[in-house]
Amino acid sequence: MSASQAHEFVRFALAREVLRFGRFQTKSGRLSPYFFNAGLFDQGDSVAQLGRFYARALLGSGVGFDMLFGPAYKGIPLVTTTAIALSAAELGGRAVPFAFNRKEAKNHGEGGVLVGAPLRGRVVIVDDVITAGTSVRESVALIRAAGAQPAAVLIALDRMERAGAQGQLDAGSAVSEVTRVHGIPVISIATLDDIMALLEHEPAWASHREAVAAYRARYGVA
Repeated sequence: MSASQAHEFVRFALAREVLRFGRFQTKSGRLSPYFFNAGLFDQGDSVAQLGRFYARALLGSGVGFDMLFGPAYKGIPLVTTTAIALSAAELGGRAVPFAFNRKEAKNHGEGGVLVGAPLRGRVVIVDDVITAGTSVRESVALIRAAGAQPAAVLIALDRMERAGAQGQLDAGSAVSEVTRVHGIPVISIATLDDIMALLEHEPAWASHREAVAAYRARYGVA
């Protein structure tokens, strides 16, 4: 995605309070000066706009794909809105099949854990962020078990953050680990670089720059 579109996405996330600045404790126990929660895109118009951002990022990446997959639960609305956006005439009008999974197998009706189109060809996994990589690992296993090929992971924000305890931080980020382990690219709508650009160039948000920069110096990757 172009820098201008990534910066537009950061402003969009701020306007919807999906991206917030302050003091937040992450799952790893770190105190982060910013927080991103895609679950707060919770109205029809914002979800529709989010889908267009995802679709543009995917198309701009040049990655070839045949269908989309959304891991439960957050990936379900994300994969749906992305598929809808890809069908719009302004983005090529392509009817892209999609599927998602259940957390627990259904033992009646059609059964199984998969819902939607059969997993075939090159499959892009659509999610919000990558933290521990568990969702990606499970999705890759489902896709390969069906005889399909994972083609990429498409996310909203790359935090560009190293995992691990302080003093024993991993060399790379969770995003780079996905590429290393699974051999597939990770496409993001925006990154921490784009957040930093906003903090550096827009006075309204400049008061948060020092805290985010310090956090990045401690946990970030280049």
